[in-house]
Amino acid sequence: MARDDRKAKILERVEREKVKFMRLQFTDILGATKNVEVPDRQFEEALNGRIMFDGSSIEGFVRTEESDMYLKPDLGTFQVLPWTYAGSERVGRVICDIANPDGTPFAGCPRSTLKRAIELAASRGFAMRAGAEAEFCLFQRRDGQPTTETHDSGGYFDLTPVDLGEDVRREVVRS
Repeated sequence: MARDDRKAKILERVEREKVKFMRLQFTDILGATKNVEVPDRQFEEALNGRIMFDGSSIEGFVRTEESDMYLKPDLGTFQVLPWTYAGSERVGRVICDIANPDGTPFAGCPRSTLKRAIELAASRGFAMRAGAEAEFCLFQRRDGQPTTETHDSGGYFDLTPVDLGEDVRREVVRS
């Protein structure tokens, strides 16, 4: 499907489903998801890749004097989030590549780096596969109520008492 057709379908869908905000998501160099959220009056500008952000605010991207960067949406990733927020306002999201002001791909964009690696592998006869890894945290309860305090401060492969998740792992295995 042509880019203009995809954009038109997205704009029709956000109107039909009363989407009021769109999250332009990207990842930093450590893989943490970041986003810039725009209101419905900026959807067309966003889908055309004309939303700028300050790249010097993202760890490891650029220096202050090179801070202007653009979010270039991959229209095939657009989704309306299945939940609503205060006031029942619908939110959509689209995953973006990061571009320099001249339109060239930003060398530090993890998606662009992955695309280059896939192309290189293909040129050498390999099929590269990648996938997301689900991560989660265990949160403490106080008086039976959930909190936002994590259950431990352990990292990968830590021992107790730093990793208090071992009890949960054992409980899951017994179930």
